[in-house]
Amino acid sequence: MRVDKFLSSVNILKRRSIAQDMCDNGVVKINGNVAKSSKEVRVGDRISLHYLEYTKHYEVLALPTTKTIPKSKSSEYFKEMFLNPSS
Repeated sequence: MRVDKFLSSVNILKRRSIAQDMCDNGVVKINGNVAKSSKEVRVGDRISLHYLEYTKHYEVLALPTTKTIPKSKSSEYFKEMFLNPSS
């Protein structure tokens, strides 16, 4: 599944167009490498979103089979990781 589609379908980002724009501007990284919107996401990948003042890290647990999932089911597809700021 494409990274832009994954971010929007599991409710990390609100719209796919926002995810595409973030990828185009180098905000999204997969396993430490800047990702284009067409980059394939696999189970076990680590996705980082680098905002202006902070960074959010996620680990992919599963890939959704439908276009969108309910917010209550989001925890089945990704886990937010809290990393030590000194590392």
